[in-house]
Amino acid sequence: MIIDRDALTKGLVEAAVEAAGVIMGHYENDVEVMRKGDKSPVTIADHEAEEIVLRHLKQLAPEVPVVAEEEVAAGRIPENLGARFFLVDPLDGTKEFLKQNGQFTVNIGLIEDGVPTMGVVYAPAMGRMFYAVGPGKAFAQEIDPHKGVTGITETEPEPISVRAPPADGVIAVSSGSHKHEAVEEYLSAFKVIERKEMGSSLKFCLIATGEADLYPRQPQSSCEWDVAAAHAVLRAAGGDVTCLDGTPFDYGHAERKFLNPGFVARGKKI
Repeated sequence: MIIDRDALTKGLVEAAVEAAGVIMGHYENDVEVMRKGDKSPVTIADHEAEEIVLRHLKQLAPEVPVVAEEEVAAGRIPENLGARFFLVDPLDGTKEFLKQNGQFTVNIGLIEDGVPTMGVVYAPAMGRMFYAVGPGKAFAQEIDPHKGVTGITETEPEPISVRAPPADGVIAVSSGSHKHEAVEEYLSAFKVIERKEMGSSLKFCLIATGEADLYPRQPQSSCEWDVAAAHAVLRAAGGDVTCLDGTPFDYGHAERKFLNPGFVARGKKI
């Protein structure tokens, strides 16, 4: 199947914006917190946003399988992913959502032959959308979630790209919710002049826009749907992701329940 990537990107952006509208409705009110089997938090906002994204994907690309976080939690996983499938996290950063710090995103990524080729990452509380149409085509755009899809046309998308790391040292990003000795050990090999804490897949986006250089993450602390869309944005902006040991980082590992190995996201080679 030949993909019209511009049309698909437009549809993914609209899906993310519609899902974000529902999320923001709950964000601005009290929301009940439930617990999944792994004890991680989940809310009605997660479920309602995922339903919206799945509906859009069924219309946009009905033949492409979808692996979505809450669907997987309910035991609904496509039997055969094939070479092309979507990875969806309808509300990445549920803990940040509950803290009301704005650092949460809607993530929709397309995987082709194990590689993230397209994706949208929308941080509605910040009004920031990041998306990748393909190699060398990464963009950021200001979009107000309260205006829905009509707000998409109010600002023009701007191309984004990673930066060359400064000679005096690098800026590293990390999660405020996860600390690990493997991350500290990895960073010890670099001259880190600043560390930024950020929730959700926004850490990748800071590297994609040249606001940071490095993001290492410990093994089995994230899942493929957490990172696929942002990985696509980072690749399109000139960066990439590898495992901590330098081997390729790929997708579609149902055999390990889609848990990620340790990885590092980076801008231009350091």
